[in-house]
Amino acid sequence: MNSSSPPDTTIAIRSLQLRDFEAVRELAAKSWTRERGSEMEALQEKLERFQQWYGLLKLSRLLPNSSRHPFHLYVAEQQDRICGLICVAPFNRTRSTWQVQNVLVDFQASQPQETLNLKDIGSQLLRHCFETIWEARTWLLEVNVSDRDTLALYRQNGFQPLAQMTSWHIAPEIALELAQHEPSLPNLLPVSNAEAQLLYQLDTVSMPPLLRQVFDRHIQDFKTPLLQSTATKFERLVNQREVASAYVFEPQRKAAIGYFKLESCPEKKAHQVELTVHPAYTWLYPELFSQIAGLVKDKKRRSLQVVSADYQPEREEYLEKLGAERQEHTLLMSRSVWHKLRETRREGLQLSDMLQGLNPARTPVPSRIHWLKSFRVKSSESHSQENNKPNPPEATS
Repeated sequence: MNSSSPPDTTIAIRSLQLRDFEAVRELAAKSWTRERGSEMEALQEKLERFQQWYGLLKLSRLLPNSSRHPFHLYVAEQQDRICGLICVAPFNRTRSTWQVQNVLVDFQASQPQETLNLKDIGSQLLRHCFETIWEARTWLLEVNVSDRDTLALYRQNGFQPLAQMTSWHIAPEIALELAQHEPSLPNLLPVSNAEAQLLYQLDTVSMPPLLRQVFDRHIQDFKTPLLQSTATKFERLVNQREVASAYVFEPQRKAAIGYFKLESCPEKKAHQVELTVHPAYTWLYPELFSQIAGLVKDKKRRSLQVVSADYQPEREEYLEKLGAERQEHTLLMSRSVWHKLRETRREGLQLSDMLQGLNPARTPVPSRIHWLKSFRVKSSESHSQENNKPNPPEATS
């Protein structure tokens, strides 16, 4: 009676290759849900960039860390079938904090005859990154609060919540009304590498200490190297992306108290806004939003997309008063990784093994140091013997 061999359920995790793109797109289509809409759009953009610049990205692995490509893609393969994908990227320039940008697992494809649950594939992908990328001390991610499967996967692998993020949509009518107000920003200056110290101080004071420790940003995170700046400008030219940024300078304190970055892309429905405001200068919100709305008033799409955190109540209060619409609630999570040093036995002939046969054939000639040492030992021994002698009996009259 012939017994059929059990199916091979081992998972192989490797880097993404060109031949995997069709299977990855099918996996992304299965994972496309209402809760993960923005995440899937960002992943599609990464895949297109990765496929377009595949040769240059492979070549960039040979360059120093500061010049490596900005994200890593790994796939999980089982029986010649792509069943999982993970995308990670360094969060800061020192590469001490890394971000999990996407994890895709086909949760609906589990079959009864498979002994391995496909939910474990996500854990294997995460652990592969934890064990492979040794320079990462902290991992960071953002997940939709309604995506229960992915949220459970992250909690299972040790991620803890840091803050709750809210994505706001400002309608074109509201943006047009904001543009009619003339902002009072006399010290609005363009951003360059010379202002990295000011922007770093503003970023440090605008967030809680726990997030500051997790993000682990430094002054160099607010500088753009020449090579990266040239590549970014070329990419923006190809993709027709426009970016405008500025900061508000306070002359008395000699500090930056506000910063914004506006990114416009024809493929996106709304203009993406990145905003940082000093907690003591929350009155800047109306002025900065008026300035941003004035930059997009002549464009076809005037709607704005901005994010707020639960530790920024003034921003959320202003956006509610403005009439902005809450679009998405996400949870910012993090976990630390402590790499255990691997105890490996050194191979080959050791120095102690080589010197075993080099014993002296005769007693060496004593030197002056050896004579002094032996003299001190004998003196101490004789002194101790004299102290241990019993006292003589006293004479009696």
